[in-house]
Parts: sequence; structure tokens; C-alpha cells
Amino acid sequence: MRKFFMTLAALTIAVLTATAQNPQKGDYGYLYCHMSDKGQWTAFAVSRDGYHYEDILGGDPVMDPKEHARIEGGQRDAYICRAWNGKGYVMVTTDMNNAMTKTLNKLSDWDNYGIDLLTSKDLIHWESVSFDYRKGASIFSNPEAESVYKDWSTINRVWAPQIFWDPNYVWKNGDKGGYMIYYSMWNRTEEKYDRMYYSYADKTFTKLTQPKLLFDWGYATIDADINLLSDGKYHMLIKKEGGKPGIYTATSDHLTYGWGEPIEDDYVSFEGKKKCEGSSAFQLIGDNTWRVAYIQYSDRPKHYRICKADENLRNFHEPVDIEGVTAPQHGSFMRLTKKEYKRLLRLNDKK
Repeated sequence: MRKFFMTLAALTIAVLTATAQNPQKGDYGYLYCHMSDKGQWTAFAVSRDGYHYEDILGGDPVMDPKEHARIEGGQRDAYICRAWNGKGYVMVTTDMNNAMTKTLNKLSDWDNYGIDLLTSKDLIHWESVSFDYRKGASIFSNPEAESVYKDWSTINRVWAPQIFWDPNYVWKNGDKGGYMIYYSMWNRTEEKYDRMYYSYADKTFTKLTQPKLLFDWGYATIDADINLLSDGKYHMLIKKEGGKPGIYTATSDHLTYGWGEPIEDDYVSFEGKKKCEGSSAFQLIGDNTWRVAYIQYSDRPKHYRICKADENLRNFHEPVDIEGVTAPQHGSFMRLTKKEYKRLLRLNDKK
């Protein structure tokens, strides 16, 4: 019997590592992990159907942002997924606090300098490392590599990181598999606008490689969300800050290169003249179509929306407001098992 379970465990790991996508597990409900619009912290909410949610801890912080965001004491744009082997969880956040502008002598409320990588075994207790990009190549695991900037000290944005498990990435020592962390950066002194970059984090989620340029379409782009679809292509939702602003889709046959120009005729005018960003795509349990969530930030009050899309992550339609969440903002979604769902709800009982 022991041999059977060992074999089953090996097969499970093999399946997880053979797929260039974040591991999926759980058929009971959903976790919405997000930045709170009430403040600079990460909040949780859970749902059985993906639309109607219950706040965890009333939308208050699920961790101390000052402890885990060591640069500015604020966590934004939380993205969560399962660890590469299905054991535990990983999260990335933008290390940023608008209230720290004067204290840090920032030129803009929207400047920031780094990101935070977090790990947990139970969704409740978290460990983290912070990467302050102003310190330059020395913070990365390959400081000898060619840098994308001449002067890291003038960087002014490191925004909205997300995670994509890549089993095919090979480290210098021959180890295989890494988390692709993709995000936008802007260094005012060396480039004209925000561009998308990527680094790789190791399996411990504590080391990060120097950034490389993911693509440059000639105008500012932020808030990318990448998924591997059944057609074998990588599909990306992304906000164009330049050109004709809006949320667009683009595809590639490769994860880190080959991203073609965005498709112009789908989704760009979806919400009319209202401004949207922070898109996050997820699938409902047992459904091969997609749901796409995003913040409609030009509204007062703001609206966090979820719309439908087909199996190809196209033809967006039927937008509705998320329900039951206090101050929803830029975030991500992860399927939950019953055990995980109940564990998070127990936090409300302790409050």
C-alpha cells in the first residue's frame, strides 16, 4: 500500500510539472485575493459560485503589510496561486504605499521601487522577501548578467507582478523549473514609458533573476495576466496605457517571447468610455469558458466587474458587479478545496 501511494504521489508531481501553468486544485469554491481599496493591504474573500463572496476578517488585512512590504509598508495588486508541486501557496504583491510619498521623497504618489514574494503552507501564516530594485543587480541571483538599466537607483515603478509556473526553465546549476514573475517597470531616466519585463524565482520563492524585457509595443503597458489555453497558445490580457487605452488580448506560442500586437477589435470598447484595469481571468469549476474580473476605476464609487468570455478568452460579454466584497480592487482568483474554504472561514469566527 505504501508503494502504491508513493507511486501515486510521483505521478501527481509529474503531471503538475509537465504543464506550463499554475497548478489547479479544488472543486468546492473560490478565493478572491486582492488589494483592499480601503487601504494598502491584502484582503481575502471566499465564494461558492465565483460571483457572490464573503469577506474574511471583514476585508481587513490577512497579514501585516508593514511586516511583509519592507520598502513602503503597503501591499497592492496581490496575485496568489498554488506552489509548483501543489504543496503550499505563493503570492506576489506590489510593494507600494501612497501615504509614503513625502516620507520617501517620491516624485509621484504612483511611484514605487519593488515587489514582495510570499509563501505559505496554510493560507494563514506567511513568510516573505522584499526586493528593492533601487539597490541594483546585487539583489538578484545572477548579478553578473547584463542589466536592462544602467542606473537602477532612478527606477520609479515596479508594478503588478504575477506568477506563471514554467517547468521548462533551467537554472545555471542544471535545476529545472522556475516561477516566471512578470510585471511592468519604468525608469524615467532611461525609458519613455512602462514596459513589461519578467524575472524567474526559484522553487523556494526567495531568489529572483535579473529582469528581461518581455515585449515593447511602442507605448505604455501594465497589468498583464497570462494563461495557457487549450489551443496550446499563451493568452494575455493587458492594459494599454498608450495608444488607444483599454484592456486588450494578445497571444504567443512562447511564454517569454513572440507576443504579437494586441487584438484591436475585442474588449477595447467593452465598458464604453469607462476606464478599466487590473484584469484577472479564471475558470469556474467544470466549465471550459472563462470569467474575467477587473476594476472599473473611473466610476465613483468604483465598480469591480466580472464578465464572461468564451473558451478562447474572447467575446467578452455580460458584465456584472462582484457581490459581498468590501472595497474590492486589483487581485486574483484561486480555486479552493472544502478543507481550505472552511479553514479560511474559521478566521471569521476568531475575529
